[in-house]
Amino acid sequence: MRKIKIFDTTLRDGEQSPGATINHREKIIIAKQLEKLGVDIIEAGFPVSSDEDFKAVSEISSIIKKSKIAALARARENDIKVAWKALQSAKKPRIHTFMSTSDIHLKEQFKISRADALKMSVEAVKFASDLCNDIEFSPMDATRSDVPFLLGVIEKTIEAGASTINVADTVGYSQPAEYGVLVKKIREEVPNIEGIAISTHCHNDLGLAVANSLAGVANGASQVECTINGLGERAGNAALEEVAMNLYARKNFFKAETNINLKEIYATSQMVSSLSGISVQRNKAIVGENAFSHESGIHQHGILANSETYEIINPKIIGKKTKLVLGKHSGKHAAKKVLEEMGFILSEGQLAQVTKKIKDLADKQKIVLEEDIVAIAGDVTKELKKEEQRVVLDELFIETGNKTRPKAKIKLVIDGKSVEAVGYGLGPVDAVSNAIKSVIPQQIFLKDYYLKAITGGTDALADVVVKVSNGSGKIYEAEAINEDIVMASAQALIKGINKALAKK
Repeated sequence: MRKIKIFDTTLRDGEQSPGATINHREKIIIAKQLEKLGVDIIEAGFPVSSDEDFKAVSEISSIIKKSKIAALARARENDIKVAWKALQSAKKPRIHTFMSTSDIHLKEQFKISRADALKMSVEAVKFASDLCNDIEFSPMDATRSDVPFLLGVIEKTIEAGASTINVADTVGYSQPAEYGVLVKKIREEVPNIEGIAISTHCHNDLGLAVANSLAGVANGASQVECTINGLGERAGNAALEEVAMNLYARKNFFKAETNINLKEIYATSQMVSSLSGISVQRNKAIVGENAFSHESGIHQHGILANSETYEIINPKIIGKKTKLVLGKHSGKHAAKKVLEEMGFILSEGQLAQVTKKIKDLADKQKIVLEEDIVAIAGDVTKELKKEEQRVVLDELFIETGNKTRPKAKIKLVIDGKSVEAVGYGLGPVDAVSNAIKSVIPQQIFLKDYYLKAITGGTDALADVVVKVSNGSGKIYEAEAINEDIVMASAQALIKGINKALAKK
């Protein structure tokens, strides 16, 4: 198997993500984790850009021992001097210098000719190679450059001392097939490319950063530049975790592997997300919350039979686990499995009841959390048998507002007979309580009322616990769960009343 080196630029290109903020202390923490992850080269920063970046590169250089430490520098002597100064403590230093090769960059941004760009590139690499024996050169915007000119720049920078050539798809313009062809052309047509590492650096503007990087690998690239969670300018870079897992899952296709410690992938993703302030989208490959989650009943049934039916990667490999999500598409098989793991052993009737309530809730609030499931299952297991329910809620109507007295109209079935009542109160819950108590066959006292939200947000499940008494001194407790606070309150009160009446 070919060994593909992973060049992580989270601390340099990744930090340039709009909205990302990684301070000096956090960069040190991330660098240590990247070394633990098995990253071959850590691009620690752009030293000339700020004192903070210089300090970060310098400290990371002194701390990291296994990974190479790279510092970025423009094709200018001062940039390269500052980069080399920051790398003085590095056990394995690398200077990474770059110059644009596309006509649009040279004309519109740098205001120089191709000849000027070639001269600056060669001089920068030569100057850097006199300081450091590991030099990487990047022809920026390579994928929009004139190919013969690009090949000439690569040949001359190798002559000047570059040991790694990075094919930069700076604006994410290339398509996988043409990117692969470009890497192959460099490998076959640059006369002095033998023994030189070809690297990929692909941006994700068209969503092809990982695909282009892998096309590069398939055509001879031996290094991939990427970031954790795909952070980076605009739409980001190739995501390290996706590149690494493609090479792992399809190693027989690529005939290549990396040094990445796969078990550290998820932990690293979570760390970078937390420290950078950039959340990982739910459906992101490999590390997204949904990556190994299954809601469809058909998929869940398959997973329970054999995880390989719908998972091409064992999530334990990256530090995650399979998750059966209970929602409106879930079936009883998954519900039973999830509930048993939570400690609920339910009858078939209770299981059907819980599954229905979960589906109903998912229809209303989209996401059903573990806390919701526990509350629903607990509520169902505490329900009275039908023969013990002398009072059943049939219908409830509430009228309330800032200029009207809260009013509740209620229809109950008491001992098999339909009864209607109206109640007023300080609020809608109080009005419901008064309406119910007005038609109950014996006096019931509400001794305590407790409300809590199971999960956050305005669509949270309301958990209502009440304590009632029938005048005998005995207290009966009841609980009800509903996404509507008033309904939860009415259901809890009726459960408490039924308990009191049954005991009487």
